[in-house]
Amino acid sequence: MAVSLGGMFSGQPPGPPPPLPRLTSQALFQQAAPRAPKLSNKTLVDELESSFEACFTFLKPDQVIREEVSELRSELQQKDALVQKHLTKLRHWQQVLEDINVQPKKPAEIPQDSLAYLEQASANIPAPLKQA
Repeated sequence: MAVSLGGMFSGQPPGPPPPLPRLTSQALFQQAAPRAPKLSNKTLVDELESSFEACFTFLKPDQVIREEVSELRSELQQKDALVQKHLTKLRHWQQVLEDINVQPKKPAEIPQDSLAYLEQASANIPAPLKQA
């Protein structure tokens, strides 16, 4: 039942297939390893910068800590300023809401007619601000 498959497909010579060329382990490794793209200048600069930082950290750890503390203080000051800005806006809108709700309505003051109620309620709403 063992039939030779050589020559079964068109363009294939009859007989067994030719042996594969023997490759050294170095050649096999070079074929298997993907080609690394050349490092761009930015990547090289980043690599050199990180190497310098690592050496500097090893030689002057106290200086690195001082710089990091300084950066953290600066970042905290920026965030504090942002929080203050948001608090100012929040207080402004709280005041606007308080101004709208200054006159609490008693049940006796609410008109029975829905149209009259809407007119009275809309009288307390401030006019929209015109934008320049």
